[in-house]
Amino acid sequence: MTTTTQRSAASISRRTSVALGLRSRSCECRVEMSSAQAEGVIRNIIREISQTCLSRGQSLSETLIAFMVKSVVLDPRNRFNVDRTLTKRDVQKLIELCVDRLMDQTSSTLNTIKMQVYFDMNYTSRREFLEVQQKVLKARLLSLSREITDSRAKTRDDLKNLYGKIVSYVIQCSNLGSATDINTVRETTAALQSVFPQAQLATFMALLKPDKEQQLSELALIVSGIRLFNKDSRKGGEGIQNLPALLNETLPAAAADTERQLAGCERLAWQHTALLEKMSEAPEGPVPPDPLRQALYNTRQHEAFLRLILADIIQSAKEVTRLQSELRTQMTLVKDTVHTRSTVPTSQVFPRFTALAWLWAGLEGEMLLLSMLTNVASGLRAFSSAPSLLSPDQLEPLLHGLRVPTDEDRRSETAEERVVESEMSSSEWCFPESTAHFEDVPLQYKGFCGFALVKNNGLLLPGNPNIGVLKHKEKYYAFSSRSAAYEFALQADEFIAAAVEMAKRQPELIQLLQLHQEFASVTPYSEMQSGEKLLVKSISKSDASMQTETHPLETNIVKSYEWNEWELRRKAIKLANLRNKVTRSMQTHSSHMRRHNSTQTFLPKDASSQTKRDGDSNVPKPQVYLSGLRGGTNTMKLDLTRAVDE
Repeated sequence: MTTTTQRSAASISRRTSVALGLRSRSCECRVEMSSAQAEGVIRNIIREISQTCLSRGQSLSETLIAFMVKSVVLDPRNRFNVDRTLTKRDVQKLIELCVDRLMDQTSSTLNTIKMQVYFDMNYTSRREFLEVQQKVLKARLLSLSREITDSRAKTRDDLKNLYGKIVSYVIQCSNLGSATDINTVRETTAALQSVFPQAQLATFMALLKPDKEQQLSELALIVSGIRLFNKDSRKGGEGIQNLPALLNETLPAAAADTERQLAGCERLAWQHTALLEKMSEAPEGPVPPDPLRQALYNTRQHEAFLRLILADIIQSAKEVTRLQSELRTQMTLVKDTVHTRSTVPTSQVFPRFTALAWLWAGLEGEMLLLSMLTNVASGLRAFSSAPSLLSPDQLEPLLHGLRVPTDEDRRSETAEERVVESEMSSSEWCFPESTAHFEDVPLQYKGFCGFALVKNNGLLLPGNPNIGVLKHKEKYYAFSSRSAAYEFALQADEFIAAAVEMAKRQPELIQLLQLHQEFASVTPYSEMQSGEKLLVKSISKSDASMQTETHPLETNIVKSYEWNEWELRRKAIKLANLRNKVTRSMQTHSSHMRRHNSTQTFLPKDASSQTKRDGDSNVPKPQVYLSGLRGGTNTMKLDLTRAVDE
């Protein structure tokens, strides 16, 4: 924040020095300074004012001081002539006036300017905020990513350490838990192992550095999707907070709180406007009109900022609803893909996991955006000075018997009034029924009536576009009544110049009414680009040219047409040669990680088969006995074989 403020203040000092025509002057001679010297003088003025305020107990930003320097110089009551050089006496007078204004803690003007500077320094548009968050995340992971992609690990311990760094990168990139939580590390490691085993580190290290960075990003998304799926299936998700439930709880609360603050600002604005209208008829009153008018500006500025914040909260709520719906749809598709198959191709499931991670990152971005918006809305309260000027107890007797119309009441009262074009034929008018996108017409003075602003000494009355919108020099003006429209149209340039002079006396009107085109160094919030800050945009001119497209309709171009017959001959010879060619392919280590591999395995099943069995049978063994072989006279043959049926 300090660096941004210094750059903004330096840019302010450059443009302020140019606007003032600042030059050095000695007692004897007058020497013109270069732009660098003028910038240095302005920086010294800002530094001296800052040190003086700090010595009196007030620490103020350089942006606020530079704004005050510009407003003091522009105020005609201070009699600074921008067409001549500033003397040392002028510089001292400038410093004293700025210090006096900055130290006046009871000034509603100072509080309004502080509010504008605070909002400028802290509020960021939705698109720019999300872009900055992505840049911050990349910057935070840059050193760890460089360590991984530049690693030359060879030993087993080095490879194990490298794998641990990849796990830490995935956790920090996804923001799903803390890298110091052991349960989160274990779950992330298990998910990473299923996608990128440690055995593939050698292949990973052989890739080029851009390919390594791309694979790291893809791994972070896939692993994040796996963890989110496990959390939804109640099989993991350690350290992952329930973002959808948290957003569903905080978004309505933030919207309700902002609407409550906005309603209070609107009520105060209506009351202050009614009191100022009463004082315009009877100037004598218990409250001076100038502080009351400054309080009205403070309240209207607070109201404008709260409306902008509330619109962002409502847009965020719509985006959260969309993201949650898509998240549920993707989660259902992942469940159907995973649970219905025993083996799922990576080409089908990995994109689902990546989509889950992107949707979850979108919810995280909305959570951070909501936190920024609520912090800004809360910080604006410190600069609301209207309640301190008149408390509710003091306002009640002043408003007794006084009708306090709302902005809508004022519009409904003038609903029947319409500008008659025939009575004001010299002016160009726009009406709802004759102008396309009438509600989107950019009204000057933020839609307030320019006639009432000048005639009623700075009174802000909301204009009613249905009466008729005056188009004068490519700008559009709305009015609070038909008579105001007629009188303004007759002397439009005089009224516009008077409004600018009033803004010089009340510098908070420059931003409140978006009078940036009248002051070259002021940028409205709605037109800010990425990186720009308050009071840093200058008006510049440049030559420009444009080229008409030769073929505006792409469908009429025949891309295969060739007018050169020699080119046609070359293509024909090329096609003829292709008939005799043979296409070969091979798989290399460089292209191994660039294709999807899938395998199909068959799990073992319980089965049995009948095999041959050994068998035998028991038959009688033949036995024959011969007698008389040892000297006997008679030899007998005796069959001793047992019978089969025994």
